[in-house]
Amino acid sequence: MIEALVDPSNLLAAFVAIICFATVVTLAAPMMTGDKLETRLKSVANRREELRRRSRQQIAKGGETALRHSDTGFYKKVVEQLQLSKLLEDPTVIDKLAQAGYRGPKAVNTFYFFRFLSPFVLAIITAIYLFALTHTNMQPMMKICAVSVGFVIGFYAPNLYVKNKATNRRNSVVGAFPDALDLLLICVESGMSIEAAIQKVGQEVGSSSIELAEEMSLLTAELSYLPERRMAYEGLAKRVDHPGVKGVVTAMIQAERYGTPLGTALRVMAKENRDMRLAQAEKTASALPAKLTVPMILFFLPVLFVVILGPAIIKVQDINKKNATPASGSSTNAPAPAHENNGGGSSSTTPGGGSSSTTPG
Repeated sequence: MIEALVDPSNLLAAFVAIICFATVVTLAAPMMTGDKLETRLKSVANRREELRRRSRQQIAKGGETALRHSDTGFYKKVVEQLQLSKLLEDPTVIDKLAQAGYRGPKAVNTFYFFRFLSPFVLAIITAIYLFALTHTNMQPMMKICAVSVGFVIGFYAPNLYVKNKATNRRNSVVGAFPDALDLLLICVESGMSIEAAIQKVGQEVGSSSIELAEEMSLLTAELSYLPERRMAYEGLAKRVDHPGVKGVVTAMIQAERYGTPLGTALRVMAKENRDMRLAQAEKTASALPAKLTVPMILFFLPVLFVVILGPAIIKVQDINKKNATPASGSSTNAPAPAHENNGGGSSSTTPGGGSSSTTPG
């Protein structure tokens, strides 16, 4: 059983099966998922109501307001007992998690827990596979190096996951941000306040980008409860971390501070963000040939050679077989030369029409 599990051919087949299954799940995921927009907006609304309720309770008690989430789970206990926040200290971890869509102390404790646990888990799995399950000709030092590589990969795996989530979230927000600015400009010029305009845009833009709708709803809540509106705008810029969004936030802060028309600033920033989106699309398109070179060499050209040269090679082999068959048949069926010797004598013929002589035995 163990030999079947560690057989390279079986491992390759399992790897191919996993890739095929992941491809099918990726293609079918959009059809299987429900309405995430409604769920996220509902969670933001519940958070807003919770903040309002706790604020009223604190005001009624006459104490200081404490509106932050608190985490009392298993991950927090492990992080506090092992002091992982100091051992794996990262000053930017809160901003990175917020950019990936994970907010609150629970997300921070979960990140520290898995960042501490994943190196040991991956190193143990690699050691069990190399030292116990397989019987290869690798040197012990090579196996130890492989275990060390697994440990390093496990240490950086949580950071890579968070970075990938943040990149995907940023791309989703930036893709629909110019259209959201156009809607925001229409709402502001129609006479709506900035809070009502942002809330309206968050409801309308959800079909294009759920992440942007969530950020708009969160911005509306922060504008209502933070002591300064500037802090809410800066929080949006930190969570998205994109130059276009930062420019819009700066324009909105300056418009509120100096009393400049917000509509003109939004119109200019919408055009700039649209130009940035077009430039990013052109940059991505121009980088495709270089990125497709290696996949075409590995996967496309061998198949093309087989399709083009395969029939020619088969035809040449058939012609060689047909030419070899008559040659072999003629060599086996040719009559042997007859040597007649009457009386045990010998005969000789002289070239050029000479006489022949026979020597009697």
